[in-house]
Amino acid sequence: MTNQHRNDIYGTADQPNQEETPPIPAATVVLLRDGEGEPETLMLHRTSKVHFGGMWVFPGGRIDPEDYPEDQNADAAAHQAAVRETLEETGITIGADAFAWFAHWTPPAGTPRRYATWFFATILATEQDIAVDGHEIQNHEWISPSEALRRHELGEIDLAPPTWITLYQLAQHKTAEKAWQALDQQTVRVYETRIRKDADDRRVALWAEDVAYQGGPIDAPGPRHRLILDPAGFKFESDAVSY
Repeated sequence: MTNQHRNDIYGTADQPNQEETPPIPAATVVLLRDGEGEPETLMLHRTSKVHFGGMWVFPGGRIDPEDYPEDQNADAAAHQAAVRETLEETGITIGADAFAWFAHWTPPAGTPRRYATWFFATILATEQDIAVDGHEIQNHEWISPSEALRRHELGEIDLAPPTWITLYQLAQHKTAEKAWQALDQQTVRVYETRIRKDADDRRVALWAEDVAYQGGPIDAPGPRHRLILDPAGFKFESDAVSY
């Protein structure tokens, strides 16, 4: 039996010959502000009634047809959806001119409800009241990335792998401005996830820079860009990509 972490969202993705269902376009926003010695980000706790129920997530959701401009530009639609979803989920109005698009995540075939997601970040310049609907979102918290990762390690909160990786990246910075600048200046990172098992029967999320991404022994020497979905806690290995 596979050793599977409770936050492993990837379904049967490690099995061969998975049907390639088209992913649903979506967008999410990392809202940043300064905390004590490091940035804080707004996280939302999803209710059990919705997909990814119980997870702590960044504001966001699927891209609607109305989000697309006349030229059907997908990046612009994602941008608009990020602004709209943030307002709908939190009551927060954000300007569209200070967004950093820093990542794009696509889960593998075999993942239930595949979302191809644009990840944006922005600094919340002024304090705004937060209002969640109580149906899809049951709670919210401004939290430092390191504290969110600590709680996840202790099993106190649930985080999907893309959220975990984003928090890991944010935790490398001491202020919201430095975190935002780093995200804004980097080339957009494309995560087209593949899932394999290691010798301990643990599932491993791999990305393109990893030596085992295209196949071959998963324990082969070479560059690493992977997240081991160990039941005891996520283990991140990345010497191929700097965070």
